[in-house]
Amino acid sequence: MTQTSWYDDPVALWASARVTELLAGHDDPPQYGSAEWQQLPGNDPKKGAAVITAAEMWRRYSDEDELVAWLNDAHRVRTPIASRKTIAELDALAKPKPARPVQAAPGWPPIAIPGRPGWYRHLVNGRQVDVQRTEQAA
Repeated sequence: MTQTSWYDDPVALWASARVTELLAGHDDPPQYGSAEWQQLPGNDPKKGAAVITAAEMWRRYSDEDELVAWLNDAHRVRTPIASRKTIAELDALAKPKPARPVQAAPGWPPIAIPGRPGWYRHLVNGRQVDVQRTEQAA
């Protein structure tokens, strides 16, 4: 079961809306099955809200391994904000880098030369040689 945000989960949205509707004008519900919950009358809205809340918690967190993984992730040490890159640093990293010169490499086919249609760069005897498609490298 994958964890999703409540706003991405239609079941969680429905449950939240029902609990809000049931608790309109009431305090938070007692924990489902507690002595306080058992003392409520059967038609008390807080009793229904507690049942929906417990069911939703079971649905979302019944997988114990996943719950432990979620708790571990929630408590993991994160990089302090002060040590993160600033907007200026990120902007500098995002600037285009200068183009690298086109170079043919040993064992690779010729490379088309940008801006010169029909011309290719070959590596011949360790030298970079530009030839048109109709010519053959020496």
